[in-house]
Amino acid sequence: MPVEVIIDSSPCSVTCGLGVKSQTLCSLKDGKTAMEEDVRRKDGTEVSEECRVRKVKCQETWQCGLTTMTVTSGQRVEVDCLGEVMEAMGRFAWRVSWRYARGIISSDDSLFARWEAPELDRVILDPVREEDAGTYRCEVQDAAFRRVKRVYWGIRVLPDRILNLDYESSLAQWESKGNQQNQTVSDQGDHRTALLYIVLCASGSNGLEMQLIELLE
Repeated sequence: MPVEVIIDSSPCSVTCGLGVKSQTLCSLKDGKTAMEEDVRRKDGTEVSEECRVRKVKCQETWQCGLTTMTVTSGQRVEVDCLGEVMEAMGRFAWRVSWRYARGIISSDDSLFARWEAPELDRVILDPVREEDAGTYRCEVQDAAFRRVKRVYWGIRVLPDRILNLDYESSLAQWESKGNQQNQTVSDQGDHRTALLYIVLCASGSNGLEMQLIELLE
């Protein structure tokens, strides 16, 4: 009877909810002898070169908590509930349901109403509007109706002409505008200097020349 042992396993792809991990399985050279003697031996068990890699489901906890994001009206917003698990395990291996709490950021389940997501495994708001703000809850069950994931996404939607609250982005924009203004002032100063130089050359007056030099300083 062939016996396979797991010689390598990757971490779970997610820290909560459904995930996948890869396992490398190799056949024992003599499965029957290994089982009769001691399969728990690690140093003495020899494996053959006949190995295969498989993907299996993994789950640390079904509670994924609340994630918040702030977006600007008109952007494209997409939240994915299953991610790579949908591709690895099949589209119809799970039951997915969505609920929505309009206008508030909360994980209080009494505030949520049923919400239909056309894409089933994800919510796509394109373009997102201010009235789309609120909390979206995704719950996943397996084929036996066991809850395997629950996650909340709180989305704040700002008007498209409001100040960006991202400090780093706002600072970069501010510095960019400041550099443009400084360049403009410098160009204007160079232009005034050139005009004064032309006046000096044209007048030939020592008195006027001294006054203009003092003005430049």
